Formats: sequence, C-alpha cells, structure tokens
Amino acid sequence: MSSPQTSEPQSSETTRHPVVVGITGASGAMYAIRLLQSLAAAQIDVHVTISPSGAAVITQETGLAINLRSLNLTQLVSYIPVWSTDRHRTLVQQTDWESVLAGRFHYHQHDDYMTPIASGSFRTSAMVVCPCSGSTLSGIARAAASNLIQRAAEVHLKEHRKLVVVPRETPVSALQLENMHKIAMAGGVILPAMPGWYHDVDSLDSLVDFVVSRILDQLELDNRLIQRWKDGS
Repeated sequence: MSSPQTSEPQSSETTRHPVVVGITGASGAMYAIRLLQSLAAAQIDVHVTISPSGAAVITQETGLAINLRSLNLTQLVSYIPVWSTDRHRTLVQQTDWESVLAGRFHYHQHDDYMTPIASGSFRTSAMVVCPCSGSTLSGIARAAASNLIQRAAEVHLKEHRKLVVVPRETPVSALQLENMHKIAMAGGVILPAMPGWYHDVDSLDSLVDFVVSRILDQLELDNRLIQRWKDGS
C-alpha cells in the first residue's frame, strides 16, 4: 500500500449548516484538536464547547493553559504535539489560523444554556462529542443533561440529526456498554477511538488521523487523511 496523502477535507451539501463539537474529560485531546483543524481546513462553521474536565485533560495532555471563560481557540487549534511528524508540523505552522477561524469558529460556555446550540430551532448538520467521557455517555443516554454538551447532544437526537460519540476508555463496564447501546438505538453513532493499523502506520499522527478520518466520513466530508483499505489511488 502507498503512503497516506493528506489533503484538506472538502465540504459537501450536507454540511452547509454548522457542526457542533463537544470536548469532554476522556483522554485523547489530540483527536479533538485534529478534528478542529480538519473542520477549519474544510471551511466549516463550527460551534465548540468544552467541559471543565475536558479542559483539565487538554492541559494535562498538551500543556496548554485552557481558560474556559476566555478561550483562545487559535491557541488550541494551532497546537502541535512534540511527537508530530515534520509533514504535519509544517502543515499546521504554515496555516494562518487566526484568519481561518475568524467568523467560522464560535465558542460557547459549558454552562450557558442560552446559546444557539441548546435549541433545536438552531439548525446544524451534525454534532461530534470527541473525546466522550463515561459521565457524558450517561448524561446523553439518560436525557439528563448537566451541561451544554449533553444538552446539545440531546437536541441532535430529538431533531434526528447526526450525533457522533467518540468514547475513549478501556475496558468498558456493562453500564457504559448499555449507555452506548441506548444512544445507538436513539440514532447516535458510536465511534470509539480505536485506530486501525492497516494504513501504513508510520507515526502517532497516522493513528490520530485514522480516527479523525472516520469521524469526517460520518460528517460526509471527503478527506485523504489515511490510505483507505485496498485503495491504491
């Protein structure tokens, strides 16, 4: 198989409305950051909300100081891990993130229920919870929202819009499996952060890109983050 070819995701007709991204307190902050980078490259309008636990995990895994009352989205989206390849590092460094995000990326406080994404009357194309913690799984499955992320997820389920949930925990308990099942039965997509190894993995970037590519597929965004199975193009 040939090496993966990275290109900017391309938006489709189904993504003309904004995408909501919720970041919670499971490990795997880089999945969320790479997803935001990909959505920005695709020129998608994005509404972002982060839980306090999500902010704590981001700080632990990246060293970024996250102030949820005054979030610097440019700082978050432009983050490059120390283990990143030169190819990916150059791609991120050469992007004018300030200009790319301007007017397209919108941040909402996790406890602000007066924001647009808390209402079904605000039209969106999809929502991704990445990474998704066990407590967030529970809140969504029980329709018992304790923050804006869980409320926005409930909205997507009740409005029959795409909801992609990306749990990253192992092993999982029977209760967590039950919550995943409930969300799936309600119309959500359970997409665990389980990277494949068949696409010429040569770096941690490759593993991150695998999961993000599968998320983008669910959003119907064309992307070439990975070499697809038996695709020689």
